[in-house]
Amino acid sequence: MPRPRSLTSGDLAAAALAVIDRDGLSALTMRAVAKELGMATMALYRYVPDREGLEVLVVESVFDVVDVALPAGLPWMQRIETLAERVCAAVGTHPQTVPLLLAHRQSARSGLRWMEAMLGVLTDAGFDGADRVIAQRTVVGFLFGFLQNAHYAALGGQGTAALAALSADEFPHLVATARSATTVSAEEEFRGGLAIVLRGLRPD
Repeated sequence: MPRPRSLTSGDLAAAALAVIDRDGLSALTMRAVAKELGMATMALYRYVPDREGLEVLVVESVFDVVDVALPAGLPWMQRIETLAERVCAAVGTHPQTVPLLLAHRQSARSGLRWMEAMLGVLTDAGFDGADRVIAQRTVVGFLFGFLQNAHYAALGGQGTAALAALSADEFPHLVATARSATTVSAEEEFRGGLAIVLRGLRPD
């Protein structure tokens, strides 16, 4: 096999994302990425040590398109909403990467910049110390929980339909809620859920 050209981190991330988008997260291996790049598997080790290294590059790439600049004058809740919406849009392009973002967001500098921006908003809103820790973790918990639900258990999916078809005599609340859920869009779920979370966050 011919000697490959010198590769950048962006080249590696793009190849890894191509594998994930086409074949699923479980298909991400050093061999699969090397094949995507048209090179020998052993040659790939010149650039990245293992699959985990590839995963971090993928997370870096996904977060890298998230703009952390915010319009001046927006209330803090709208700024948090904007940062969360931008992550949703980035992940929507590569939905199978959600578990990787959960595992490696602290290892990718672009992920760190996003977290820094969010913490800056919370600080401006009056959160500090333990309150800021809890507020940030609460927002991140909602965001990544929503992303997992949206891509692995969407309201419009078969799971909701199966629940709606249960016996209403045995599970009246579950059936009624599932039937209502079939009318809720992903955007409504995201905006409504985040609004509930943000209403509950208040600095002491």
